[in-house]
Parts: sequence; structure tokens; C-alpha cells
Amino acid sequence: MNRTTTGQTNFAVVGCGLIGRKRTLALANVPGAALLYTCDLDANRAADLAKLAPGCTATTDFATVLADARVHAVVVSTLNASLAPLTLAAVRAGKHVIVEKPGALNAAQLRTVQAAAQQTGARVRLGYNHRFHPALRKARELVDSGVMGPLMFLRGRYGHGGRKGYDREWRADPALSGGGELIDQGVHLIDLAGWFLGDFAKVEGHASTVFWDMKVDDNAFLSLRTAAGQTAWLHVSCTEWKNMFSLELYGRTGKIIIDGLGGSYGKEKLTFYPMHPDKLGVAPEAQIFEFPGADDSWSIETHTFVEDIRQNREPAPGLREAIRTFEIVETIYRQSGYPVSEAGL
Repeated sequence: MNRTTTGQTNFAVVGCGLIGRKRTLALANVPGAALLYTCDLDANRAADLAKLAPGCTATTDFATVLADARVHAVVVSTLNASLAPLTLAAVRAGKHVIVEKPGALNAAQLRTVQAAAQQTGARVRLGYNHRFHPALRKARELVDSGVMGPLMFLRGRYGHGGRKGYDREWRADPALSGGGELIDQGVHLIDLAGWFLGDFAKVEGHASTVFWDMKVDDNAFLSLRTAAGQTAWLHVSCTEWKNMFSLELYGRTGKIIIDGLGGSYGKEKLTFYPMHPDKLGVAPEAQIFEFPGADDSWSIETHTFVEDIRQNREPAPGLREAIRTFEIVETIYRQSGYPVSEAGL
């Protein structure tokens, strides 16, 4: 196993589109991380991205990346259909991997990657960067401090309006995406819900295609319940028209509302309402936290992954969480009559 416990951690980025660029820029902000390769089937895209990192080599040959013993870790940021095959190849070559969500086309592919990672000792982190947004980090801090009391339930909504021709892009092709809006943005909400409430014992809901001319879902509605009875009520949509993100957490002694993710989703803001049992029915005073700065979630997530490698610790979210998220997605698709990808590795 190719490990690094001290010193520099060397990366390669595979997939040089929009997300690959975000990952490359994030690496530049992580102390002790260096980018050795950019890799893409499009040589021009790989070359353009390599310009952002002095001394970086652009290539179209992934085998060259895997054969280089100087490379400790690989960022996989391609279309969904390529995520698991590339991750599996990297893991088998002894490389650590941060792979963009959802990580595969189905849960079975992730289980294959998980088995390989257990054999080689490679660490695999799923790119659920929403956990690292400042409002979500603040929510985690408040919940962990105990001011919310035991959590009872949460509500989450996430959506966008697509764009002209959206139903002809790769996300609308189940062979390339594995599914629609539930796999695209829905997995973020499922991951966040599990982060706060834990594993879900009961999964109910449905997905549907109500507007876009495509074979995958454009809306999904989920009711997830833990064994203890905590509920996550989630809705994701690409018929939202105005981009939006909202997450509400309800505890016995407090409530958190998170709105926005920055950019087109609006200013990121967290409002905390402390509830005093002896003042039931009295409107609580709100504590408001606003986060107008640039999105630093990608850099913090990457820094956390570097620490995963150096400390030889299991990433969270890692393959276990990603598999469970996919199992929920597949349950909803089966309940709704959508086919579940059976692509193997």
C-alpha cells in the first residue's frame, strides 16, 4: 500500500471538467498537497487544467498515473458511469481516492470497490462536500454541543430549474447517470440526513418524471425513519425553477434552519431558535449566522481527506455511507417503477 504519514501528499485529478477544476483549485489551498497529473480523454482539457498547478503533467493515459509510485491519491471527477471503474483501478493500484458523489451507478459497484479497498488498505472518501459548507459545519457544532437536545426530525428541500436542453444532457441518460434528480442532488440530502440522524431502518417515498422529457426522475419525495423513530422528510426537484436549498433540524430544545448554499442558491444562512421548556408558546429569540464568503467546502473536504491518509483513518463519508445512500435510492426507484442500474465492474 502506497502510504504517506508525513510530508507531501501527491495527487492526480482524473476528469478535468467543472468539478475537476474545483478539485484542482481546492488542492492548491491544502498545505502539503501537490498535484502531479491531470488526466482526461480530452487532451486539451487535461492540458488547460494542468496550467493551474506548476510542474503538473497532463495526460490522457490513466495507466501512466497509476504506475507512478509518487502518486499517493487520485481525485475521480468524471461522469457517473466512469466513477466506480476508475476508483476500482486506483484502489487496486494502491492509491487512495476521493471520488465525486454518488461514486458509482449502483450500490453493487461500490461494494466491489469496498472489497478491493479492504484488501489494499486504500482509503476512499466520497465527495459529499455539502457537509463542509459553513452553515452545515455550524449546525453540526450546535447539535454536538447539546443545545438542540435530542433530535426529533428534519426537513430538507433541494432543487434547481434545469436549463434548455437539460433532458438531452448526460444526466438524463440512465446508462451514464444511473438515475435522475434523486441521484444528482437527492444523494446530498440523504447523506446530510444520515449524518445528523444516523442509519434509516424504514425507507418510503416515490420518484416521478413530471416535466422533463427523459427516462429518469425529475422529482423525488422521501420519508426516512431511524429505528428510534426519527424522521427525515426530503424533497428534491429539477422543476424548482429558482435554485434553492433548505434544511431544517428539530430538537427537543431548539430548531435550526439553513437556507442557501451561496451563488445562485442564495446567501448561506443559519438561524438557531433556542426553545425553553418553561416558555412553551413564546416565540424564541433567533440567533442568525450568515456566511457571505466564497465556498470553501471543497478545500476543507480535501484537507480532511489528506488527514484521513496521514492518520490512516476511515473517511466519513466513505464507502459504507455511500453504499447505504445508494441502497435508499434503489429502494425508492424500485417502489416507483424505475429500473435500477445493473452495471457491474
